[in-house]
Amino acid sequence: MANSYTGVGAAAVGTDKTVMNLISSATRRPALTELIVSCSASPADLSTLFHLERFTAVGTEGSGFTPLPVDPASPAAASDFGVAHSAEPTYTASAILMKFALHQRSIFRWVAAPGRELVAPATANNGIGLQSQSSGGTASHDATMFFVE
Repeated sequence: MANSYTGVGAAAVGTDKTVMNLISSATRRPALTELIVSCSASPADLSTLFHLERFTAVGTEGSGFTPLPVDPASPAAASDFGVAHSAEPTYTASAILMKFALHQRSIFRWVAAPGRELVAPATANNGIGLQSQSSGGTASHDATMFFVE
């Protein structure tokens, strides 16, 4: 049975702003199993377009977030999370795994059907990023990712 991990991130959205990314290691292929996105700003009538995309370079993350095991008896994850980017990751052209628009007053939750997880390669500093493509404002959005490896 695979080990399950979770992590959180937040960012002020806008054009091409990464909220968080799941970073592979050279030895493991993390598989994204669940994603939750919401807005922590005061309610307003605006929406944001998001992409889940593959990347080939991490960019410059302001801080990382060490994945937490869902089962405390699990070993440390080989994969990592990047948050608070000052330079965006290098996203792979036309490698959009998921696209969705989110109104600021709502929440988005995606859970993978068994066998339909979004899998990142076992290549260091590659992975899957959650990036806002465009937005009607710059409100802070929060994300939670769950993955297995």
